[in-house]
Amino acid sequence: MVWPEHLLHDPPAIRLPSRYTLRTFRPGDEARFYQVMALAGWPGWDDEKLRLWFARLLPEGWFMAVHTESDEIVATAMALQDKSEFGRPGGELGWVAGDPAHAGNDLGMAVCAAVTARFLEAGYRDIHLYTDDWRLAALKTYLKLGYVPYLYLPEMRERWLVICAQLPWPFAPEEWRE
Repeated sequence: MVWPEHLLHDPPAIRLPSRYTLRTFRPGDEARFYQVMALAGWPGWDDEKLRLWFARLLPEGWFMAVHTESDEIVATAMALQDKSEFGRPGGELGWVAGDPAHAGNDLGMAVCAAVTARFLEAGYRDIHLYTDDWRLAALKTYLKLGYVPYLYLPEMRERWLVICAQLPWPFAPEEWRE
C-alpha cells in the first residue's frame, strides 16, 4: 500500500483516547517493545534483530502509544527509511504492533498516523507499507488513514476485490496506484 500523491500535504490526524499518550522511542523501551511484538504475533525480537531495523529509522520516527495509568507501551510503529523503493528515496511504515489487551482504542491508527505525519514533515513523497491479505484489521486501519493499494501485478485487482468484500470497504481501483 502507498500514501497517495494527493495527500502529500495533508497528514492524517493523530487521535488518542485520554488514557493514552504518544511519544517517540527512548533507550530502555526495547524490552517492552519485544513483549508487544510477541503479543501481536511477531515473537523472536531481540537486540540483534532490532539492530537491523534501528539502522533504518528516520530520526524521531519510532512512535509508541503509552497507557498513562501503567506507563506501559501498548502500541508501536516505525518510520523506516528506504534507499530507493520506487526509484527514489522513500519511507516504509513498518512493524506496527499493539497489545491485544488495549485493542479497540485505535492505538494502531494513532501510531500509524504519527509515522505518516513524520514522513510528510521530513519531505518524503514515496511512503509505503507491507502487510498480509489476512490482516484485515490492519488493512482497514491503513485504508481509513488514506493509504491506497498499489496494484503492481495484474492479479492485485482480484486480491483487493476479495479483501474489500471481507472488510467491507468500497472497491475503488480507479483511485489506487498502478
